Amino acid sequence: MLQVARLSPRSLGDARELVESFIRSQQNPDGAFRNRAGDSDLYYTVFGIESLIALQAGPPTTPVEAYLRTLDDGESLDFVHLACLARAWAGITKDYSAVPAERILAGIERYRTPDGGYNQALGSENGTAYAAFLALGAHQDFGVEIPGAGRLLTSLESLRARDGGYGNMPDGPAGVTAATAAVVAAQRQFHKTPDPSLAQWLLAQKAPTGGFFALPGAPIPDLLSTATALHALSGLHVPMNGLREPCLDFIDTLWTNRGGFYGHWSDDGIDTEYTYYGLLAIGHLTE
Repeated sequence: MLQVARLSPRSLGDARELVESFIRSQQNPDGAFRNRAGDSDLYYTVFGIESLIALQAGPPTTPVEAYLRTLDDGESLDFVHLACLARAWAGITKDYSAVPAERILAGIERYRTPDGGYNQALGSENGTAYAAFLALGAHQDFGVEIPGAGRLLTSLESLRARDGGYGNMPDGPAGVTAATAAVVAAQRQFHKTPDPSLAQWLLAQKAPTGGFFALPGAPIPDLLSTATALHALSGLHVPMNGLREPCLDFIDTLWTNRGGFYGHWSDDGIDTEYTYYGLLAIGHLTE
């Protein structure tokens, strides 16, 4: 994803400096990036780091590292933030000799489910696509092969919804765009060819005016679904030609002259997370 997001400056033009300025404005004195309440937040720190990398503007490594050191091996963190801790370290260094990588990954393994997947909640019976995507990413961040890859793929396949997409629970009635995109990404990482029909399912979630819906019947498109759908469609080798202009128009409606992006038309705040998804979507639409 980050490699594609790095293409976004080509399309941003002069707006690139505004986006960079916004991202840097979101960093707190302790080195972390802030959430919408203004508090230092590891989750938003990941998006702050990756947005600056995408903009080819080096992240402030030293203050971020100081913040990450306060979290040690993430023993007090939940699953999502453990994965964020791995991703944040990967964003600022490639030397893991002084990083508690093994203990972070051991913490993630506590969230393994009986079906071979991962779930954000301890003690769950079934894995979710989102958790599998995060767990796989954390292992890749530290250059470690994820254990039980075959069982993980089996767990993901159990999430196929009755309408052909993928959700976050077994035998669901309808797929979710982000979950379907996560499964496509995971399958490709394991060199498993995704079902070609997933391209049609994803394209069916495209809004007539541009952007993608989170799931069938959603009232408005959103930036997260748009970015992840475009990422999955690219992996499925779907040409961007017919998607480029309407999706760029949709993304433009979510951009502000403060340099950040809203998540959707009803959103009333901008943050590092949705700004990163804006960069990812633009990267996929850059010629």
